[in-house]
Amino acid sequence: MPSIAQAPHSHAGATRRVVPGLGLAAFGVLAALGIAALLPTVSVLLIAIVLGILTRNLLPLPEQVEPGLAFAAKRLLRAGIVLLGLQLVLGDILGLGAGIIVTVVAVVAVGFAVTLLAGRLLGLSGTQTLLIASGFSICGAAAVAAVDGVVRTEDEEEVVTAVALVVVFGTLMIPALPLAAAALGLDAEVTGLWAGAAVHEVAQVVAIGGTLGAAALSAAVLVKLARVLLLAPVMLLVSAHRRRTLRSRADGEAATLPPLVPLFVAGFVAMVALRSTGIVPAAVVDTAGLVQSALLAAAMFALGAGVRLSLLRRVGARPFALAAISTLAVAATGLTGVLLAS
Repeated sequence: MPSIAQAPHSHAGATRRVVPGLGLAAFGVLAALGIAALLPTVSVLLIAIVLGILTRNLLPLPEQVEPGLAFAAKRLLRAGIVLLGLQLVLGDILGLGAGIIVTVVAVVAVGFAVTLLAGRLLGLSGTQTLLIASGFSICGAAAVAAVDGVVRTEDEEEVVTAVALVVVFGTLMIPALPLAAAALGLDAEVTGLWAGAAVHEVAQVVAIGGTLGAAALSAAVLVKLARVLLLAPVMLLVSAHRRRTLRSRADGEAATLPPLVPLFVAGFVAMVALRSTGIVPAAVVDTAGLVQSALLAAAMFALGAGVRLSLLRRVGARPFALAAISTLAVAATGLTGVLLAS
């Protein structure tokens, strides 16, 4: 009986602990929306993650905000990923054509292979390398968090480092990729396809596509969403490998095997399937899109708030070198595929 009586108090206490951090994240989202209204070509998600970084490193944050920020960075992010599935229609992805679909698969496969090999040669840990490979090959911070949910990274600094690298290198791609495309003489639509195939975050792809025109933006986002769709099969492979690794150990860790398919990944796939049936009203899709954007913006702010610049100085040059190699591998694969498919 005492445990039953104490349960409501336990839930209430847990709720109170996350309120300050969630309030800070909500304030960050509102600030990001305000800035985005003044800078309409810049994505709210990108602004939110930068605001999170600035907040962490310029202001003395009280300890009370940490549980809420952690909740936003994991729980709200996963909820946002589930709703992201409602923005995907399998028919639209298939409409890209075989050449672009093969390119998307090649980008993820080559990105993972090159990053994992380079990480081993650089002497980085397996989890750090896997987190960077996921973020740079699939969909940025969301993929980093998804992999962390499967492998249960013991060193939280590795997750923070991977997210920070996604922000730094993806942001550098915003001016660099259009400049490279102009030097190569690529037209706007091909540049948009390349951006979708090569840039890490959906927000960063939107930032590039928005400067190229409506057609290029649509192409860029569609190719990027095709990469996002590969999150599910990649997580399945990562989870299967993790379970196999734990089973091979004799130290009892097999009792904590991760699920073969994480619940939020299953939810993402279910939303894609639901949207692809055509039965979801447009108003529901639009509303879900707004909720998804708010959830992801709050999560991006919280992830940014986990980035301590002092930590980046402490981790040394090797993660940065791996991030640069991964970026070049993904960009080169994406460009090659797009040119062959065009």
